[in-house]
Amino acid sequence: MEEILIRGGRVIDPSQGIDRHIDVRIVDGRIASLGARQEICQSQDPPPRILDVPGCVVAPGFVDVHTHLREPGFEYKETIASGLAAAAAGGFTGVAAMANTQPVNDHPAVTELMRRRAAAGGGTRLYPIGAVSAGLAGQELSEIGGMHEAGIVALSDDSMPVMNARLMRRAMEYGRMFDLPVLSHCEDQGLAAGGVMHEGMVSTALGLPGVPGAAENVMVYRDIQLAAMTGAHVHIQHVSTAEAVDLVRRAKDQEIRVTAEACPHHFTLTHEAIRQYDTNTKVNPPLRTAADVEAIKTGLQDGTIDMIASDHAPHHVTEKEQDYESAPPGMIGLETSVGLSLALYHQGVLSLAQLIAKFTIHPARLLGTAHGTLEVGSVADITMIAPEQTFVVDASTLRSQSRNTPFLGWQLRGMAVATIVGGNIIFERL
Repeated sequence: MEEILIRGGRVIDPSQGIDRHIDVRIVDGRIASLGARQEICQSQDPPPRILDVPGCVVAPGFVDVHTHLREPGFEYKETIASGLAAAAAGGFTGVAAMANTQPVNDHPAVTELMRRRAAAGGGTRLYPIGAVSAGLAGQELSEIGGMHEAGIVALSDDSMPVMNARLMRRAMEYGRMFDLPVLSHCEDQGLAAGGVMHEGMVSTALGLPGVPGAAENVMVYRDIQLAAMTGAHVHIQHVSTAEAVDLVRRAKDQEIRVTAEACPHHFTLTHEAIRQYDTNTKVNPPLRTAADVEAIKTGLQDGTIDMIASDHAPHHVTEKEQDYESAPPGMIGLETSVGLSLALYHQGVLSLAQLIAKFTIHPARLLGTAHGTLEVGSVADITMIAPEQTFVVDASTLRSQSRNTPFLGWQLRGMAVATIVGGNIIFERL
């Protein structure tokens, strides 16, 4: 394993309160030292690799807590290999993979399969999320103890809300027992039934059935109450409404164990983007109003929303080439997440340190990993970004196996330029 010296970059590590121009030395896959103007030994064999990165930010490895890698079962949409390649290109050293595979990750054997296939690639780390319920059916708990031993880092039925409150309570109790957070897809299926976009004036104008914000809000409230009752850690996924943001804020004020995430599409687009009937704008929860977008930005700014997650959801082109009501919800996001999120910095919503914390230390703490830091002695998982460098989202250069994104052709300001996992450079475009 080669020694690496990263020079000339602005090191930002929220876990240590570091924000200054210093060098980072990596030896044997770990952070060996941080400091100004570090020297190298030219007589070493092999000599250290030097990465000169002026104008770049050097940060702990970014972690995405919400992705769908589709394998096993839906390899025509994405494989673990292609999904992790997209993650590396997007600047992610680790991703949490949801359980809605086929078979569902509700059994230790599936967890082990996913981990083996990810390890074989030697790239971005995969953190398996185990299903709350067997088969995502919401009827009985999955084999939580066995999956915990096999390596899951959290529980979630994401893509399917757990409608049975008693089952969700039991899941939280088991989660607390095994120190596993429960990641909640908050959607009341009765209120959301048949809806394909936000319920409001735009849905009426387009003649499309809507999903009211209340479908999310009532479930956020329920799961916060269950977390208060059980003492478990509940994580609210893909927050999309102003009321949901406020519910999380009030829960934190009451010191309930709750965290939350927002997705770039929910703070970048509104339901107005659906007027062209582009099925790539169909997501769950749906794109909402400008007021909701502003509330999410405020929640990110004041710390109510702890992290940013892509909700990377690949679909085959034939699935998206249907009418809006028939097409499945979801868009890819691993390769656009950083660029879209850096708009928050350029708009003055977040500082770079605040933004980086939402990709590093907060996701790492949620998943219980030892990453998210550049502390000396820690494993060298590093993301380097060029905040001012622009690029155009081009289908021909995407590493994901799918192309379902409404951001094709967009010019984004800021991008990941290198990804290092365990001291190995797995992606670079310096």
